[in-house]
Amino acid sequence: MSQNVTANELSRMPRGRLRYELVQGELRQMPLFGGEHGVVATHLISLLADHAQSNHLGIVFGVGIGFKIAANPDTVRAPDIAFIGHERIPASGIPRGFWPGAPDLAVEVVSPGDTVYEVDEKVEEWLAAGARAVWIVNPKRRTITIHRASGETTTLREDEQLSGEDVVPDFSYRVADIFI
Repeated sequence: MSQNVTANELSRMPRGRLRYELVQGELRQMPLFGGEHGVVATHLISLLADHAQSNHLGIVFGVGIGFKIAANPDTVRAPDIAFIGHERIPASGIPRGFWPGAPDLAVEVVSPGDTVYEVDEKVEEWLAAGARAVWIVNPKRRTITIHRASGETTTLREDEQLSGEDVVPDFSYRVADIFI
């Protein structure tokens, strides 16, 4: 029987070629990304960050930032992109360690090796931890599925418009333009 790993232990692990998330105390190795995943994630990070900064909405995090979304046993997930509204940024500043709780928006870009179960598990965990929305960006299908805290889900195709709704106000892009 293996011993649970804590978020504190995860934060002290050596950095290297491997990435990990922590799910209910269990380390899960995360694969490195391929080119398509990286391009789509970087493009969407740029669009969201420019919009958030220009409109003083909050901060956008890129790949690899850990969010501690459960304790005893600990769960630390790292979305491909995360947005935190300015009202949730502590007066003391951005935490040095893992962000406590879920982001307002978690974005996961589907990689070729991701299973439907893994993607669904992340969506459920983000929403249960308090995310207001989760976007699943699928480069292969060229779709974006929006999961809302209300339980409503919408899948957008290339000819449709992605909106930040009330989570990232006034953010709007045609889905096709996200898959450059």
